[in-house]
Amino acid sequence: MKRYEALAQEIAESIAHGQWRPGERVPSVRETSRSRGVSPSTVFEAYYLLEARGLIEARPRSGYFVSPTLNWQQEPESSRPVTKERAVEVSELVFQVLGHAKNRALVPMGSAFPSPLLFPLPKLALATGKALRRLDPWRTVEDLSPGSAALRHQIGLRYLGMGCGVDTEELVITNGAMEALNLCLESVTQPGDLVAVESPTFYAALQALERRSLRAVEIATHPRTGIDVAALAAVMERHPVKACWLMPNFQNPLGSLMPDDAKQALVELLARREVPLIEDDVYGELYFGARKPRPAKAWDRAGGVMHCSSFSKTLAPGYRVGWVAAGRYAGEVAQRKLMSSLAAPLPSQEGLSEYLEHGGYDRHLRQLRATLAQHRHSTLRDIAKHFPPGTRATRPEGGYFIWVELPPRIDALELHRLALSQGISLAPGHLFSADHRFKHHVRINFGHPDHKNFHAALKTVGTIARALAA
Repeated sequence: MKRYEALAQEIAESIAHGQWRPGERVPSVRETSRSRGVSPSTVFEAYYLLEARGLIEARPRSGYFVSPTLNWQQEPESSRPVTKERAVEVSELVFQVLGHAKNRALVPMGSAFPSPLLFPLPKLALATGKALRRLDPWRTVEDLSPGSAALRHQIGLRYLGMGCGVDTEELVITNGAMEALNLCLESVTQPGDLVAVESPTFYAALQALERRSLRAVEIATHPRTGIDVAALAAVMERHPVKACWLMPNFQNPLGSLMPDDAKQALVELLARREVPLIEDDVYGELYFGARKPRPAKAWDRAGGVMHCSSFSKTLAPGYRVGWVAAGRYAGEVAQRKLMSSLAAPLPSQEGLSEYLEHGGYDRHLRQLRATLAQHRHSTLRDIAKHFPPGTRATRPEGGYFIWVELPPRIDALELHRLALSQGISLAPGHLFSADHRFKHHVRINFGHPDHKNFHAALKTVGTIARALAA
């Protein structure tokens, strides 16, 4: 744990124990630097982290204060999955439940996407038109897999910016991150193989395993710090794990963020055992703190980490442009891309490349992160206010999902059905495990701050939950 993280943890514990109450001013950066014997930059980093967690807030020319509407709910405990191999059968339930998320008439708390109104789509259209007007027609047949050299160059620059040197030759452009993840899975497994996933895990990962007749083993995962590396090591001692599909940064559905030392330990463990890591990092740009979290790929020295991401969650959901930095598996992934869908659409690639070079992507991201962080805070406030006693909720430091653990008497599927009758979609916890173990959990998407009925819908869901609990 870094010094600023340790300081943030000490202050968080002081707040939890009532040393500082909601609305009360916390010591200034200068005071804390002097009393704790650390540099002002360390204090700033700690305060940024506490702000990202919703524990404190900055007020112009006044300093930092404990959040006056602090969510005092406890967070869910670390999961305790039964670490046995399982066949996967989730697709039917996923299709039934998430089909509702596409209905514009519903309040989309069950959706996997943030609001499309958060994205600069008119500017993207202008960038795409500009790029296509000067496009060499031959490139429409030359730029097949691995994809547009210009876009791969822009993506490579972003890797450099986060201290992660990636050769553009290992980058393969795909039709969204899901194709990248599936191509990686196909490159390193055979039907019947065992894949380690988090518990809970993203339902699309379970669907991908099901489609390839793969088995899953679920690993204990903490709602704040992510997968338990020691638990993974213990599972690998007993089971022939062939690959890991994990989400170290702002995991879906928990929103957890692995500390750097845990990421490094994870990569080193898998390198020793020669087990590839399929890293799903589609939410890494949506951090609420002072600095972007590094991917596990940053510690990869053996080429065993296949880092997958896309622009779908941050810039252009309908463009369906993703990529994978596939390490030593780049050749295999590129071949499978050619055999499956040949190439990603060139106009989308060229438009994104033009926008990344000239369109202010980082400025857009700063605004998007600030908007999501503010709405996370108000969403947690409403959960604390309206949901039944005993409810626990995560406090994510990025992304746009909150994982809510309801009192045991509440069946999440029943809550989902009753919410649907009131025009509200939810993602019940049954979706996020091969054995449907999270029966009284729901995932709430707070990435729709522009929806006029969002907070009224949260109150309605809380009222329904209270009735079910009673």
